[in-house]
Amino acid sequence: MPFPKCPQEQLIRRLNPPEGKVRIVLDTDTYNEIDDQFAVVYALQSKAKIQVEGFYAAPFFNSLSSSPKDGMEKSYLELEKILSIMGRNDDIPIYKGSESYLIDAHTPVESEAARNLVERAMASGEDDPLYVVAIGAITNVASALLMEPRIVDKIVVLWLGGHALHWPNTKEFNLAQDLHASRIILDSGVPLILVPCMGVSSHLQTTLSEIRDYVKEKGGIGEYLYTTFKDCHNDHFGYSRVIWDISTIAFLNNAAWLPSSLVHSPILSEDFRWSFDSSRHFIRYVNHIHRDEIFKDLFGKLS
Repeated sequence: MPFPKCPQEQLIRRLNPPEGKVRIVLDTDTYNEIDDQFAVVYALQSKAKIQVEGFYAAPFFNSLSSSPKDGMEKSYLELEKILSIMGRNDDIPIYKGSESYLIDAHTPVESEAARNLVERAMASGEDDPLYVVAIGAITNVASALLMEPRIVDKIVVLWLGGHALHWPNTKEFNLAQDLHASRIILDSGVPLILVPCMGVSSHLQTTLSEIRDYVKEKGGIGEYLYTTFKDCHNDHFGYSRVIWDISTIAFLNNAAWLPSSLVHSPILSEDFRWSFDSSRHFIRYVNHIHRDEIFKDLFGKLS
């Protein structure tokens, strides 16, 4: 499906790190891992830089779900639980997302989330794009683009997906679940800020001791995040875990913590490897993370 071509000057302007407060929707497979919960809370607590307008439950399929639909529904319930603990359950809407992955590159998966994204994006002004922060499979966002290609000019997608461009492969969970959707995001020309997993956000490691010291006593949500972290592993001796998803929220809080550059959008192969073509449109690519500053900001905002 042809997408409107964003003039390069406008595209690069959209790819510049935001200077002020931005409006976001957060597309999340919240039940899949323990890092989504941290990202949801981090976004809500970053009120000076981020206005959360809605949450979209993303599909996922692994040992924690019986199908992409089941994963999406569990993520929806997890979002409800987090907002309830924070006393925000009547404050921000949650929308159910795709019940399956894309069957091809042309057919969207209809959902509340995709329809809401189209509606919000089309209502956005030229100088006030909607930031679509995606920390799971990108099915909901790709479906919205297929449903209404004109939103290419209305949104900026900030996605945690794939591995670093120098990595031997890019068979990463978010990206690999829905090959068609991932290719649409990379090929459509939509303004895209890509945060890779291995080689970049993999630096965001923390330990149970650190979570106990700086998170556990921060009210009901602090206790919940601590318990979730504690229960994720049987033996925390010498063990650390990556809280991948907070990278996207950190970029909106202070892009200097995530050095980046403009690169030509990579090509995603059938066997989940990157290849390159310098004639393709630009995206913003995060190539490093200053881990300590991000965790300091997160821990401080939990206060």
